Amino acid sequence: MPIRQEAFVDHVRERGEYRSQAEAERAARVVLALLGAHLVGTVRAELAARLPETYALILLNPLQAAEPLSPERFVRATAAWIEGATEKTALWDIGAVLSAVAAAAGDDLMREILLQLPPGYDLLFGHPQPT
Repeated sequence: MPIRQEAFVDHVRERGEYRSQAEAERAARVVLALLGAHLVGTVRAELAARLPETYALILLNPLQAAEPLSPERFVRATAAWIEGATEKTALWDIGAVLSAVAAAAGDDLMREILLQLPPGYDLLFGHPQPT
């Protein structure tokens, strides 16, 4: 069952310490659009099914990626898409959004998600994996 939109945005807002709901929503839209370009098949569909419809559609209709971005390039891309962002603030935005995604996904789906992503994304999600 998908998480309610209000609960998802509240999680992002709390984790990101955003002053407004609009700030949290902006971060969620950008990060999910970039993340969607890196996930494929049933993993992307299963994650979308656990997100509020607005964000599920963003995940399912992602920005096009020519190649998987390393975590560092993911941070730079996020900074480029958020007006006024720096890499440091983008990392903050990513952590806020991806922690909400991880909570919605649950442990089993998170393992599948991380298998599709380049090494290092576990830290962006706040789910460090043993080496």
